[in-house]
Amino acid sequence: MSALNRTFLEKIPKTDLHVHLDGSIRIDTFLEFARESGMNLPSYTEQGLRETVFKDHYRDLDDYLTGFSYTATLMNSRKRLERVAYELALDNQNEGVRYVEVRFAPQLHASGEMDLVDCIRAVNDGLARAESQFNSRPEVVSGKEPPFRYGIIACAIRFFTPSFSEWYRRFFEMHRYSDRERIFALASMELESAAAGARWKEGLPVVGIDLAGSEEGWPAMNHAETFRQAQRHFLRKTVHAGEAYGPESIYQAITELYADRIGHGFTLLNPDAVTSERIEDPKMYVDTLSGYVADRRVTLEICLTSNMQTRPSLRRMEDHPFGEMMKRKLSLTICTDNRTVSNTSVTDELLKAVNAFGLDPDDLRNIIVYGFKRSFFPGDYREKREYVRRCMNYLEQVEEEFLEGGGGPHPGSSWRGKDFIPEWDPEA
Repeated sequence: MSALNRTFLEKIPKTDLHVHLDGSIRIDTFLEFARESGMNLPSYTEQGLRETVFKDHYRDLDDYLTGFSYTATLMNSRKRLERVAYELALDNQNEGVRYVEVRFAPQLHASGEMDLVDCIRAVNDGLARAESQFNSRPEVVSGKEPPFRYGIIACAIRFFTPSFSEWYRRFFEMHRYSDRERIFALASMELESAAAGARWKEGLPVVGIDLAGSEEGWPAMNHAETFRQAQRHFLRKTVHAGEAYGPESIYQAITELYADRIGHGFTLLNPDAVTSERIEDPKMYVDTLSGYVADRRVTLEICLTSNMQTRPSLRRMEDHPFGEMMKRKLSLTICTDNRTVSNTSVTDELLKAVNAFGLDPDDLRNIIVYGFKRSFFPGDYREKREYVRRCMNYLEQVEEEFLEGGGGPHPGSSWRGKDFIPEWDPEA
């Protein structure tokens, strides 16, 4: 049996850089909100919802996204947003996640009660309360264990209709004479301005922006000005790309939206997923693109369970491109995507990676290191280096406690007492 078992994986310090707030609401909380709001649901029990809404298997991405129409509607007040964020932080803390970047689209929750910044503020209040409680623990105060930290990512959406939310309805109404793609672009610009204001005027830990939603037919190019604006505001950038469309989507995210990270990137290495007739040699295209991603250390936020659920043709976990990505030494971090919709946790995702791809301790360390190093940490560079150093030192302590022969770092490691960058890390 592998020494990298569940007990060990729960104990080590971890990150989740790709987790959606409205896809990670606790089911009992979801049911409570639904009863309070009088919402009609397919079932009012956890088992029933697991069979009808938050399922183990989905037909496709659209089926997977059905649950969000319920959750986004219910998370429509400051109190509810704060509670869901607070509970999400607790769930992460309870399995050893020490840093999380919670992403959500304030546009789906804003109403007459809340504007975009109000929504961000409510989520921050919940996360901050959980952070304060955790960091007051004696083992954290004493320095024995690293603290819990977090950032918030604001999601722009590629495509929407007035029915998505009250905010979107009003936005369409105010721009009734503009074509749809122009409206999508303007909405993204408005979100970015709110996110930048929340970060730089109010001091909220909004660390970056994201672009989510249907890829096919709604190219990233429509939102290029938003991401140029984010660049000027020193916000970091991640983009859902290569999840439900080909490598060209990843190319646009990197070259036009300046993406620091890619959400999913599932099709990056698949020449058969190339759709553009202008690309004469798809294999050369994906090799060149993946080589650029590797060289620039653009990190891929890998969501194994989510990809299995949205791609029914993917029968075995071993067939996920994560294995080939590992062989090509790409910068990878394991994420949940949606804890409730995918019925998963960071520990679950790491365990699946270990079992399906035979990860050894060095492989696991690289994944853990990338999660911390490629985070959009809200503090300054020196603070981030110190924080990552503390987390890596704690990882080493857990290795020494759990792994056969005392575990410990790779013989070339130099993170203890010097720097958080191990010499065996490909970035060193």
